[in-house]
Amino acid sequence: MTGTTALWLTVAALGAYHGLNPAMGWPLAVANGLTERRAGAVFATLLPLGGGHLGAMSVALLPFAWLAGYLSWRHAIQGTAGAAVVLFGVYKLVQPRHPRALARIRPTQLAWWSFLAATAHGAGLMLVPVMLGLCAQQSAQGPVGAAHWGVMDLLGRSSMVTALWVAALHTLAMMLAGLAVAWAVYRYLGLRFLRRAWFNLDRVWAGSLVAAGAAGMATAF
Repeated sequence: MTGTTALWLTVAALGAYHGLNPAMGWPLAVANGLTERRAGAVFATLLPLGGGHLGAMSVALLPFAWLAGYLSWRHAIQGTAGAAVVLFGVYKLVQPRHPRALARIRPTQLAWWSFLAATAHGAGLMLVPVMLGLCAQQSAQGPVGAAHWGVMDLLGRSSMVTALWVAALHTLAMMLAGLAVAWAVYRYLGLRFLRRAWFNLDRVWAGSLVAAGAAGMATAF
């Protein structure tokens, strides 16, 4: 398995991990299905949740992807990004409570809720080290012999496209994982299962942020 393939698989795995986390919204899909008493309502809810998540990933990734086009800064950018992810993970370990503002958003604004929830949990930041690794591999295979600024512009645009693909693949994996668990709870397990087997991934989430940031810092130099 090549390094590039491993990084793309990591993007998909993180998406599935985010989808399984109740904080990313699959319980809302279950609640919508139970409220309307039809299975289609479960699927319909996940679309705005996925759209909001995609927006949050893009907002977090695109600035770093744009900066990664400047090769002379790449190591500093990757190291800084890794440190930011570590610090945010430590903050979530110390302060794991969810922002109260998320509880005040109306049910008709699910995409906005999903965007804010993913941003507040640092879901996009977790992807930054992986995305920068993909951009670095692209830069190593970039064109040779062209004018310096032409190469910078080409690699910058290539990094932006890579960031969008990372956000899209990650969100697709998140939606599929969220749909699977929401459908299982709605169709087979029911609310009684949630009361008996509710799981809290906040600590695991914060720890994974620290691990992802540390990996980004280790590979930056």
